[in-house]
Amino acid sequence: MNNLFSIVDPVAKLLGDWAVAINLYSILLRTALSLLLAAVIGCERSSKRHAAGLRTFMLVSLASTVAMLLDLYLLESSGQGIFLLSAAAIIGIAIVSVNSVLYSSRNQIKGLTTSAGLWACGILGLAIGAGFYTVTLVTFLALLCSLSFFPKFEVYLKNRSNHFEVHLELKNVSYLQNFVTTIRELGLTIDDIEMNTAYVHSGLSVYSVSISIASEELRKYKTHAEIIEALRSLEYIYHIEEMR
Repeated sequence: MNNLFSIVDPVAKLLGDWAVAINLYSILLRTALSLLLAAVIGCERSSKRHAAGLRTFMLVSLASTVAMLLDLYLLESSGQGIFLLSAAAIIGIAIVSVNSVLYSSRNQIKGLTTSAGLWACGILGLAIGAGFYTVTLVTFLALLCSLSFFPKFEVYLKNRSNHFEVHLELKNVSYLQNFVTTIRELGLTIDDIEMNTAYVHSGLSVYSVSISIASEELRKYKTHAEIIEALRSLEYIYHIEEMR
């Protein structure tokens, strides 16, 4: 088994040969590690009220870990073979991840980050099952940082972009021309405007509007939040918010 890999895992080397081989103790270690790391990621998603939370991430990671352990066991027992169970596990996780992506009535895609997180957690489980402890820990930290810390930086970049999209609810369709005129007066341009058919019978005129900041003054001093706040003060606008 050890001859299959020429790479020396620093963490595995510290733990000893037992952690690299397939035995009762290494299986318990990998299973526990898989559940623990996935639980941390799942808690991060649950704290932000995402549909796929603690148990989902733990199950995905555990399934991947067990699939890899079984593949390694079969490979060691027969001396030949391919990683069929691991491949099947990743395909299954990919299907689950895709199904977690939702489209809201405001034409917004929700759950895409969680979907990618589930898939990445599945890969993490494979690494744990294979006994690549160093790769596992580095990947876990990178994944956790991507989910926990980078969103703030992402919001900052989006808020400084010259292009953004808003969900717009007007009290009446006749006010659309007023809105377009106001947008131009503020130094903005409308790239695209689409009526949202989900609100046809609500009594409101609802649109998804793509906006670009044309004015140099606005580009320097105004954020998306400040522009939207200014538009929100217009009496004919029932509701407006930036689409993320």
